[in-house]
Amino acid sequence: MNNIKKIGLTALAGSLVASSVSAATLTATGSAGMSYTGGDSKATQGQGWTMGDSITMSASGEVNDIGVTLSFEIDNDDTGGGDVYDSHSIAFDLGDAGSLTFHGHGGSSALGAKDDVMPAAWEEPWDILPSAETNLIGGAGGDNMFVYSYAHDSGFTGTVSYVNAADAVTDVSSTSYGIEYTGMEGLTVGYAQQDVEVTTNTKGDESTMYAKYAIGGITVGIQMSENDMESGTDYESTGIGISYQVNDDLTVSYGAHEIEAVSSGNPDQETAALGVSYTMGSLSIGAAMHDGDNITNSATDANQREIYSLGLTFNF
Repeated sequence: MNNIKKIGLTALAGSLVASSVSAATLTATGSAGMSYTGGDSKATQGQGWTMGDSITMSASGEVNDIGVTLSFEIDNDDTGGGDVYDSHSIAFDLGDAGSLTFHGHGGSSALGAKDDVMPAAWEEPWDILPSAETNLIGGAGGDNMFVYSYAHDSGFTGTVSYVNAADAVTDVSSTSYGIEYTGMEGLTVGYAQQDVEVTTNTKGDESTMYAKYAIGGITVGIQMSENDMESGTDYESTGIGISYQVNDDLTVSYGAHEIEAVSSGNPDQETAALGVSYTMGSLSIGAAMHDGDNITNSATDANQREIYSLGLTFNF
């Protein structure tokens, strides 16, 4: 009995010492929702209904004056894989020197985070359209990726990401750079770049630049991206968007996106979407109508599609 007491007191003393060094704050956030996708006469997938479920746990504390946050997401894999752990990361707050995050899974490169930043009430124009993301210019990210970010008082924010070579992610190590300026009221402009070689000998230099301006309840934007391949087809894309905040709860938007397969002779992929979202406290309701022509830069009948989506989301 005395030995058991001694072990218990030793463990308690150890925990008290640890807590005196760094007190952690634990938080949990979550969301649940339902969505329906339909209207596609050429669809061969499922019956349209899907469920969203996610809980994100975070633990934050301070070690030697450096803020540390551990975050992981519990998200049921409805594809049958059985995995329940999704995005997870460790973030280091370096104060005036910026922040460094190590993404075990679920992170975006500096370019990937800006693949389409046009104003949209619900979804991007190319979203939910089968295969419409095939030639999207969006950089390359992957598991075990570092992302460093620094924000200056002048309104400039710089981001650098690095992912080590791995067959499941990219055949060569890749670094991505991004810069954004928000120092003028209503204006956002930015640029991001990344050399991408996901598959051996398919190296491409990807870049994007964008500008958005908000005045009153209206936000308009334009974004232009390029993928210059060392060998193979080059791609260029242009996206535009406009959204209107009708009131604190209701937003409507229209967006269009075009991808050109340069000098290939193939037709341009053209997608567009009309979206609406309504928020009531923690409840969000959204809907969008999507139209796509020449998806994957192919003029076949199967690549001309129209799809609508409806969604209901609760945030906790």
